Amino acid sequence: MMKHRILRVLVLAGATLALPALAQTTDGEVRKVDKTQQRITLAHGEIKSLDLPAMTMAYRVKDPALLDGIQPGDKVKFSAEKINGQFTLTAIRKP
Repeated sequence: MMKHRILRVLVLAGATLALPALAQTTDGEVRKVDKTQQRITLAHGEIKSLDLPAMTMAYRVKDPALLDGIQPGDKVKFSAEKINGQFTLTAIRKP
């Protein structure tokens, strides 16, 4: 009985600790795609997790394959992180 209770507490604590690691998903519109420079320019709403207001901004792309099939004018949902001091797109998809 006590083992199950301790296990349940540890599992819940682990799940709670993992939550901040999840990147915030933000709605945006693609303005420019530059595959050679591995950059994408997005107009987007506020990104609280990065302390960014709504703006249009160019992001580095963590993986150039993320840009496959993405074109200016596309409405997207994306995640970004600050990696090595640069705002970096880590995920993107068309809704």
